[in-house]
Amino acid sequence: MIISASRRTDIPAFYSEWFMRRVHQQYCLCVNPYNRRQVARVSLQPQDVDALVFWTKDAKPLLPRLAELDALGYRYYFQYTLNGYGILFEPRVPELESCIETFLQLAQRIGPDRVIWRYDPVVFSSQTDGTYHQQRFGYILERLQSATRRIVVSIVDDYRKASLNFKRLQAQGIAIKPECMPEQLSTLCRFMSEQAGRYNIPVFSCAENIDLIPFGITSGKCVDGELIARLFGIQVKAGKDRSQRRECGCLQSKDIGFYDSCLHGCAYCYAGALQSGLRNRLKHEVDSPMLIGNI
Repeated sequence: MIISASRRTDIPAFYSEWFMRRVHQQYCLCVNPYNRRQVARVSLQPQDVDALVFWTKDAKPLLPRLAELDALGYRYYFQYTLNGYGILFEPRVPELESCIETFLQLAQRIGPDRVIWRYDPVVFSSQTDGTYHQQRFGYILERLQSATRRIVVSIVDDYRKASLNFKRLQAQGIAIKPECMPEQLSTLCRFMSEQAGRYNIPVFSCAENIDLIPFGITSGKCVDGELIARLFGIQVKAGKDRSQRRECGCLQSKDIGFYDSCLHGCAYCYAGALQSGLRNRLKHEVDSPMLIGNI
């Protein structure tokens, strides 16, 4: 079984202490996001966990606890989003230089193969056009060139929760352009692929319905059996995760997060609004087997 921690919230950034207590208790409880009455018990015993996949924008709170995970025999890698948008789209994410420093520390600790850089999502707007993204991607790539061996990119989707945030930004005079021009997209994708290629770092897309292969970007799998086999020397018996979008190629995993519990407040996020996150944070109990609430 692969544990996803988590597509629904940033566990390393905000709930690392809860996570480590569940690791030592060797189980947690997860609520079905579509039916809150359904609660599942998930084993976190090392022998039951093929791999842990962490999703984060700020791994700093979890860094001091990695030795415990290693001692207990867990295998893990990170999907690490680092965009550097600042308060425009990521109002509560640490500043870019702080994020880069944490990323570098993590890669030094566990190796660059286990820290995947996500430039995700690409948001085209009146303040973040193609030139902006080339400059920002190029700068971050230069800083992370020795700290990662894989890059994941995606184009922003017009999720319901994100759409409300975008309307508020548009009311402030910031034009969001979810439907980017084909030539703008192709130019940026070629740039990212060519620049990453200078350091022999492949670029993969995440659940895109647009074919980016002509621009040098291959369809990727974030929960990737081939990557797990290469990193840890094990074969995971799991099929495609049918709970994800049709375009997603990820293997089946068990997500232990909770929607509407992240505190980053990113405008483009599908997983929850900041105000909901702040409210649910008040329901969080570090000793509870559930991330939010108790039973």
